Amino acid sequence: MRDIESVVEETARFSEEHGLYEKRILVMFSGGKDSSLTLHILKEVGLEVSALTFFHRWSWRETLNWAMGFTKKLGVEHYIVDITDGLLREAAGRKGPICINCKKVMLWNAKWFALNNGFDVLAKGDNANDKIIGALLDQCEGDIRLCGLPKVGVPFFRPLIKYTAEEVEALADEAGIRPYRMYEHARRRQWREGCPLQYIDREEVVTKELMDLAFRVNYEVSKIARARKVRVSVRVPSFEIMCWDCDEGTLREVERVTSMFGGKEK
Repeated sequence: MRDIESVVEETARFSEEHGLYEKRILVMFSGGKDSSLTLHILKEVGLEVSALTFFHRWSWRETLNWAMGFTKKLGVEHYIVDITDGLLREAAGRKGPICINCKKVMLWNAKWFALNNGFDVLAKGDNANDKIIGALLDQCEGDIRLCGLPKVGVPFFRPLIKYTAEEVEALADEAGIRPYRMYEHARRRQWREGCPLQYIDREEVVTKELMDLAFRVNYEVSKIARARKVRVSVRVPSFEIMCWDCDEGTLREVERVTSMFGGKEK
């Protein structure tokens, strides 16, 4: 298992070899462990780095507030961009999962933000477990840590792409990075939170009303999850409850919440 000092040293060597010290780098920063660790490492390396965070009206405000505090502590310039209108245009009227449409909106907004504000490189917190989901970035030639993609027009730097999710988790813990947790169920057992819109049922046609419902139900459920230190989310409109390590009392409490929004209490 690598330690944080060796990863910083390796990233510094790579940055020197590829001329990154002469570039302005913009990190796509969600406030999760991966992107937070990426920002921390690039700052430690001494690169000229800034952060870019996208949010929309259904984003968790708690995680955004934590992200703002993290960049302030690092002394990193932090841009925050509202993509609500673009997400609605891209997602409404289509079947889920909505995350595909959201990632498309974020990617192209990041591209134009970088080009219009004088940034030379975009950075992401992808780890080795993410390689198979990034079809565009899977086209990288040579070292996958730095990809020049003509279709995008801005190269991508992914300093964590050769480390597994478990390794990134350990490195972030060593660096003292502890993001705010909503205690979502998420898609993997590793801490992988996102936003409540990922819990819209896959075959549902996405509407603004359904997006509002996903936010309101899961926000209330997250209060229970945080209090009980378990991970819970609810799909809508099926109201399927997903939980890691829930006991009967937790499930009953979650069912009472979902019943207020139209779910059936067992």
